[in-house]
Amino acid sequence: MSRPSDTVEHRLDEMEVKLTFIDEAVQALTTADADQSQRIAALERALRDLRGEMASMRVAQGSDAHDEPPPPHY
Repeated sequence: MSRPSDTVEHRLDEMEVKLTFIDEAVQALTTADADQSQRIAALERALRDLRGEMASMRVAQGSDAHDEPPPPHY
């Protein structure tokens, strides 16, 4: 028959293992979130730059998108 203290120690050991796993999972998620945030910021900058380049190209060509007729399927 097991002593009550053995059961408590066993349960504490299990809880420590689970807590360690949770801590590692949280750290991995935090790192992934930071990486994703950096990638999103870089993509937003690239999109902003591309939009600026397209606007410059339109001005250089002398065309305005508002002056173009709608596509034939409208």
